[in-house]
Amino acid sequence: MVGAIRSVAPAGPPPPAPPPRPVSDRLCLKGILFVLNNDIAWQLLPLELGFGSGQTCWRRLGRWQKAGVFDRLHRVLLAELNAAGELDWSQACVDGFHIRAKKGADTGPSPVDRWKAGSKHHLIYDGRGTPLKLITTAANVNDVTQTLAVVDGIPPVVGPPGCRPEPLLGDKSYESNALRDELRRQRFRSVISRKGPRNIKGLGQLRYVVKQTFALLHHFKRLAVRWERRTRLYGAFVSLACSFILLVIVLRLGQLTVEGLMIPLAIT
Repeated sequence: MVGAIRSVAPAGPPPPAPPPRPVSDRLCLKGILFVLNNDIAWQLLPLELGFGSGQTCWRRLGRWQKAGVFDRLHRVLLAELNAAGELDWSQACVDGFHIRAKKGADTGPSPVDRWKAGSKHHLIYDGRGTPLKLITTAANVNDVTQTLAVVDGIPPVVGPPGCRPEPLLGDKSYESNALRDELRRQRFRSVISRKGPRNIKGLGQLRYVVKQTFALLHHFKRLAVRWERRTRLYGAFVSLACSFILLVIVLRLGQLTVEGLMIPLAIT
């Protein structure tokens, strides 16, 4: 039987299998959003959804973050909102929020979670709660030390010359004379409660929008509990979530289409 098969089989080795077709950027983006929204492990991404394997989406996420795609996306969306007059530059607020971190860099004992490992979100937002910049640090990092980082990290947007949030509001965790002096040197007017006396009257009514912003961000379950070892990849998820919130506002205003947004980002 074997001899008969050999007699009719073609000579030489079998032809190589064709290489697999690469997964499109659009499908990979859908897979990344699926992981971000449902908080599942990359290896558990269902193949039947057609988004490619979790490993493929994970590699594409790291490649886009390294190329600065999500930073450009944030700037494009902020520019669209600014052109439509939807950014409230009359004030800006800074605040922080603790999250649990199962592993990874930039983690530390959380002072609000029985000193378990955690990270912290430091956010600056405009008067309407629009996220302007968010960075992630260890949970035991003081808010004061990250204020200038989030202020300097506000992306430049196309708008009136010198458009910048003023005043800068903060609670007692940002109380520091050195911080006030530095903000004054950068021509920021700071409204920060001092430790000891009562809070500035009406400050809570101006800062309440941050609760809504953090609720929207942590609606993405992957951000509520950190599983990424690399801060860079977790930062990609954070930037993507912020951009998604801005995208919903932009599409609601009818200022931009999804296809028009993919062109400057080189996502097809």
